[in-house]
Amino acid sequence: MMRLTQLLRSVLAPGEAPGAGRPGTGAPVVIWNLLRRCNLTCGFCYSGSTDAHFPGELSTPEILRGLDDLRRFGVTTLVLSGGEPLLHPDLPVIAAHAKVLGFFVSLSTNGTLIDAACAARLAESRYDHVGISLDGLATTHDHVRGKDGAFAASLAGLRHCRDVGLKVGVRFTLTRDNQGDLPALLALTEREGVSRFYLSHLNYAGRGGRNREADAWHAATRAVMVLLFETALADLAAGRPREIVTGNNDADGVFLLHWVRARFPERAEALENRLRRWGGNASGTGIANIDSQGRVHPDSMMGFLTLGSIRERRFSALWQDEDGQPELARLRQRPRPVTGRCAVCRYLALCNGNTRTRAWRSSGDLWGEDPGCYLTDAETRES
Repeated sequence: MMRLTQLLRSVLAPGEAPGAGRPGTGAPVVIWNLLRRCNLTCGFCYSGSTDAHFPGELSTPEILRGLDDLRRFGVTTLVLSGGEPLLHPDLPVIAAHAKVLGFFVSLSTNGTLIDAACAARLAESRYDHVGISLDGLATTHDHVRGKDGAFAASLAGLRHCRDVGLKVGVRFTLTRDNQGDLPALLALTEREGVSRFYLSHLNYAGRGGRNREADAWHAATRAVMVLLFETALADLAAGRPREIVTGNNDADGVFLLHWVRARFPERAEALENRLRRWGGNASGTGIANIDSQGRVHPDSMMGFLTLGSIRERRFSALWQDEDGQPELARLRQRPRPVTGRCAVCRYLALCNGNTRTRAWRSSGDLWGEDPGCYLTDAETRES
């Protein structure tokens, strides 16, 4: 994840923003898919969720024991996801246990099930953040989500959360079909007092793998990123508290560096150093995933690579077993053993080879070049 607003704040006010350290191999942020069931059928769902029961999922006691182990291991940030996590009958119990343990707890939801009463319960559960997906304005969003009225329901859920004092963010997955809605959606989130706007590039996982022809063209992606840079800059100038972040394409940091070189050349070297400390893609290092059946993955998009199950071994043991998991060890190797354009890129230390899911889905080679990189060959060679 690239914290765009934070990085631009450091460009405008050197020394005020905290330094970013390279993700280590200790305790990661954990995204936990509590169940696979969902009331929507989104075109790029990475978990392939539908409105049905999936057998073999973890029981609530198993989840609670898993949370205990995560906290003992030093995990501090937990994202409760799905499917649609609000469909889990014991979500309040799980969230309460996580808060007692001291986690920063975020809820990742489509928002359609959040009415005023639900929002009040979420506030009572003391979630630190609620992320709601809006993948365009009404017509586009409803098409993506496969349900008429989904946009209106999600927007209402967002407002209910905001009105009870919860910090609420919007997630937007960029495709060729919805990129035209982005300017209006950014304006909407400003009007609604959204605290965070997260743009996710399309990753080729789940139904996203079958729908990768919707991936935005590279030229369009570049235009979208420039729009986000300019929007974040305007937010900072106006004192707006909204944070803009991007994810699932670590070329974003390098593209930002080139943009800063053109706009603020005296700050480019400091930004490059900051990006190098951050280290780029954090799959298998700073991010981890536990799916609904207890299988552990290097991130939530890498369901094809399983490190083991928390039913058989503790997460803490699985996450530290590089000898038994050679691909995990290779993910943590610096530099990563990537090939193609990634191997010869001057900025490999900044992006860390980008997402391995797109490489694997496109070529069958986990270490091949990422086809989602939208930098030109000239840009990857520039110093």
